[in-house]
Amino acid sequence: MTEISIKGRPSSADSTVFAVIVAVSLCHFINDVMQSLLAAIYPLLKDNYHLDFWQIGVLTLAFQGTASLLQPLIGMYTDKRPLPYSLPVGMASSLVGLIVLAYAHTYPVLIAGAMLIGLGSAIFHPESSRVARLASGGRFGLAQSLFQLGGNFGQAIGPLLAAFIVMPFGQGSISWFAVGSLVGIVVLWQVGGWYAAHLRDRSARKMPASMFPALPRAKVVTALVVLMILTFSKNIYVAALSSYYTFYAIDNFGVSVQGSQLMLFAFLAASAAGLVLGGLIGDRFGAKTVIWFSILGALPFTLALPYADLFWINVLAVLIGLILSSAFSAIVVFAQELVPGRVGLIAGIFFGLAFGFGGIGAAALGVLADYKGIEYVFWLCSFLPLLGLLTIFLPNMTGPKAS
Repeated sequence: MTEISIKGRPSSADSTVFAVIVAVSLCHFINDVMQSLLAAIYPLLKDNYHLDFWQIGVLTLAFQGTASLLQPLIGMYTDKRPLPYSLPVGMASSLVGLIVLAYAHTYPVLIAGAMLIGLGSAIFHPESSRVARLASGGRFGLAQSLFQLGGNFGQAIGPLLAAFIVMPFGQGSISWFAVGSLVGIVVLWQVGGWYAAHLRDRSARKMPASMFPALPRAKVVTALVVLMILTFSKNIYVAALSSYYTFYAIDNFGVSVQGSQLMLFAFLAASAAGLVLGGLIGDRFGAKTVIWFSILGALPFTLALPYADLFWINVLAVLIGLILSSAFSAIVVFAQELVPGRVGLIAGIFFGLAFGFGGIGAAALGVLADYKGIEYVFWLCSFLPLLGLLTIFLPNMTGPKAS
C-alpha cells in the first residue's frame, strides 16, 4: 500500500475510499490475531508458569478489563479531540505486549503484557471505526462490515497460528508475530495522514455529523438500551456456540476433535460472510430492516438446533452464523446515527463493553454447563433471539425524517 493510495483524496466525503477501509480492516485482522493469541496460549502458559485456573482468569480479566473498559473512555475523548496518529500508537502498544508475553519470566510480567495488548485494542477500535465511517462515502453498513470482517478473521486464525507455530516452537515464538504489528504500524501511520487531511477538509466544508434530524433524548436513550440488549443477546449466543460447540458435537455425536474443529470453522466462516451480507442489505434497505432480519430471523434455527441430528446441526449452525452476524454492522451504524458526532464513544461501547459483557455471559454459561450440562445451555440459549422483538422500540431512520 503506497502513501499515494491512502493520502491521495483527502476530500473523499462524497465517495467510498476502499483503500482506507481495506487498510483498517487489515489492521483489525492484525489486532485481533494478537488478541486471540493470548487465550490460545493459555495451556502453554499454565504449564510454563504452573498457574492455577484462577490465575488464568486474572490474565483474562487484565486483558478484557483494559480493552473493554477503556474503549468507551478513549472514544469519548477522541470524539472531542480526534487523534489521527493514535492508531499506530495503539498498534505499537500491542507489539510491546507481544514481546513482553514472549520473554516474560514471572506472572506479574504476563499480566503487564496482557494489559498492553488490551490497551492497544482499546486505542485501536474507536478511532479505526471512525476512519471506516469517514471513508464510507455514505455506505456506512458496508464500511463497518468490511472493517469488522478483518477482526473476525483475525479471531478465527489466531488459535490456528498458536497451534502450528507457538506450541511447537515455544513461548519465545510469540515475538515472531511482532512482524505483523510492524506492518500494521506502517499502514496505520499512512491512514493517520489520510485521516488528518480528511478532518481538515470536513471541517472546512462544515458537513453534518448525521443525515437525520436529532431525536428526543428519551427516544435516543431507549433505542440505545435496546441496541445494547440486542448486542448482548447476539454476543452471548455466538460466544456460547464458539466456546462449547466442539464439546457438544464430541459428547453428543462422537465427532473427533478434528471434525469438531471443522464444524466450528464452518460456523465462524458463515459468521464472517454474514457481516458483509448485513452491510450490503443495510445500505440498501436500512439498518432497522437488517436488525429485524438478523436477531429475530435466527430464532427458528436456534430453537431447532438442540433437537437436530449431526447433519442438520451443521446446516443450522451455518445459517445461524450467517444470519446473526449480519446484525452487528447495522447496530453500530444505527447507534452512530442516533448520537451524531459520538462515533468514537459508540464504537467503544459496542466493540468494547458489549463484547466484554458477552464474554462474561459466556463464562456464566460455562458454570451453568458444569451443573446442568452442555445440552441444557444450548436449549436455554436457543431462546435468546426472542429478544429481537425489542426491535419494535427502535425509531425508523430509513429516510430523511426519523419518527
